Amino acid sequence: MAALSPDEIKSRLASIPGWSLEKDELVRQFQFPDFLGSIAFVNGVAQLAEAAGHHPDIDIRYNKVRLALTTHDAGGISSKDFDLAAKVGALI
Repeated sequence: MAALSPDEIKSRLASIPGWSLEKDELVRQFQFPDFLGSIAFVNGVAQLAEAAGHHPDIDIRYNKVRLALTTHDAGGISSKDFDLAAKVGALI
C-alpha cells in the first residue's frame, strides 16, 4: 500500500467531513454526552478497525474521543485511512 500524494490527500479530504490533516495523520475529534457514549463509540471503531486490519490511534478524554489515522508501513496516509475514516463517520 503506497502513501498518497499531498494533492491526493487534499482532494480526498472533502469525502470525509469533519476530518483534517495534521502532519502525516487524518484526525478528527468526536464529542458525546458522557463517558459511556465515548466508550460505546470506541467499541464500534474497534470492530471496524479489526475487520479492516487497520487500527487508529485513539485518545479518550471523558466525553471526547480523538482518532488519528495513518498507514505506518506506507510512511504516510493511504487509501486505507480514508476508507476507515468513512466507515467511522457512518457510526455517528
